[in-house]
Amino acid sequence: MNILVIGGTRLMGMPCIRALLEKGHQVTIANRGLTKDPFLHLPHIILERTDADSIKKALDGKYFDVVFDHLAYCSNDVRALLSTLSCGRYVMISTTSLYDKHMETVEEDFDPLQYPLKWCSRGDYPYGEIKRSAECALFQAYPEFNAAAIRFPFVISRDDYTKRLYFYVRHIVQGKAMYVDNFDAPMGFIHAEEAGRFLASFAENDFRGVVNGANFGTISIKEVADYVAEKTGKQVILAESADAVEAEDIAPYNGEPAYSIATKRAESLGFSFRRLDSYIYELLDEYIAMAEAER
Repeated sequence: MNILVIGGTRLMGMPCIRALLEKGHQVTIANRGLTKDPFLHLPHIILERTDADSIKKALDGKYFDVVFDHLAYCSNDVRALLSTLSCGRYVMISTTSLYDKHMETVEEDFDPLQYPLKWCSRGDYPYGEIKRSAECALFQAYPEFNAAAIRFPFVISRDDYTKRLYFYVRHIVQGKAMYVDNFDAPMGFIHAEEAGRFLASFAENDFRGVVNGANFGTISIKEVADYVAEKTGKQVILAESADAVEAEDIAPYNGEPAYSIATKRAESLGFSFRRLDSYIYELLDEYIAMAEAER
């Protein structure tokens, strides 16, 4: 199949592209062309994802069997693309941040067909709300598309450019205080490689709607900190308030509730996820080595 990947040259995007290529698909990448990616041998289309005129100029007259969109952050992004796009199937990379998360969060906890559609730009609302608007735009304003939205929790890997989970490891290894407001809350994650393979599977199935993707199980920041402290002999230093530390020492997962992500729908489609504890401690070991090398 002829597949277009919009964005997707970091984190889960790279394993998604690799999996598509392994299956023999023809892949074109669309981005701004500002950063070199590992797929220079593939066709590239230059466009500005937030600019409807740029998208129309780049994609007008082109047809793709499947489009994977890593950059649909808000309803205006969806309108800018889908007003021009011609494709057989559209797959939006979404997020579990649009839920009011709790233990065993399921897809029905947010229904984009029942939520009010807001046409908005990326800076108009907090992240969870703009992502709600993106799904609402897709399923309410463009129902003619054969579309799926894949909801992921935090995506992690050694090469995670956000360095959010690494933040905690580095602070412990370097003996720095950090402010954490949800130390004991269990949270869900998915490894970038697994997220990428899961995404790629939607090129070859005809599922329409929304589906969660996450590794089985949870881990809390306390469990992360206890492991790192035991492995390194370092002390975990927690600040009593955000005012007691610099802004750079306020933890990135603050505000997250205790939650887990249910994946029975994905499993019904034939995809099984690994247990989080099957790799998370190995990843933390890599982060420890990285943090020690920074010292």
